[in-house]
Amino acid sequence: MDYRIVSLCPSNTELIYALGLEQFLVGVDNYSDFPTHVVQDLPRLGPDLHVDVEAVTRLEPHLVVSSLSVPGMEHVVDSVNQAGLNQIVLAPHNLEDIYSDLRNLDRSVPESIQHRDANAVIASLQQRVQRIEDWTKSKVERFGRPKLYWEWWPNPVFSPAADNWLTEISRLAGAENIFADVDGDSVQDDGSRVLESNPDWFLAVWTGVPQHKVPVKKIMERGEPWSDMTALREGQVYILSEGLFCRPSPRLVDGLEQVVGLLYPDAVSQLGLMQPEKYSSIRAANGNWLGKP
Repeated sequence: MDYRIVSLCPSNTELIYALGLEQFLVGVDNYSDFPTHVVQDLPRLGPDLHVDVEAVTRLEPHLVVSSLSVPGMEHVVDSVNQAGLNQIVLAPHNLEDIYSDLRNLDRSVPESIQHRDANAVIASLQQRVQRIEDWTKSKVERFGRPKLYWEWWPNPVFSPAADNWLTEISRLAGAENIFADVDGDSVQDDGSRVLESNPDWFLAVWTGVPQHKVPVKKIMERGEPWSDMTALREGQVYILSEGLFCRPSPRLVDGLEQVVGLLYPDAVSQLGLMQPEKYSSIRAANGNWLGKP
């Protein structure tokens, strides 16, 4: 069957891939970059807030997978509706939402379309997550939860709050997001609350900035009182891949395993995980890339 799907958000593209529906993709948004071999030659339909709905319509999709993960995307959803296109709209905030979206996507394609069973995909993800959570419980009981500072932007500080998936990922990894007690998806700070919490780990995923362009030296040389922070003093500063942490897709489970491997190196051997840098590239406090000479 010549079935045609358009994805208007990177996390949606990754959900489509997780279900084995990538062969039916005929167009994606400008930011979809995973998996490379799937998206590299597909028509680009514009950035998230400025999707060219006329271009979407010309592709004659049977299904448009839209998103409300970025504020302002409501007008794109409305435009797709006005164009009379068949559309599902996803807006996950946590792993359970991602599982629900996989089921929703599964139900939205005809039964004649061959793809992976959503329940099987979800079960596999849940097993990986449960294995991590069970293992980290003993670490938490013995050592408590290390405090994580996730930096989305430095000045002013933007960081995930209670309702963002990174708070859940932190907890599952046996740690705690320093802004886990702040309501909402994100928090803006002048840095004072970060300093007050004195995080053990500084994990930078600057939104829209490639890893190689994040100035690690400037982070490490912010001066007092930042230099007194445990994370900086101990060199526990890492620049992580936006793709594993800033998108509500099944790849968050890869991100979870990566973080566990960073926080607890013995998890690699005891849980049979890959080395952290094998999930996606990581820059350390000295600016070097882990796993590279």
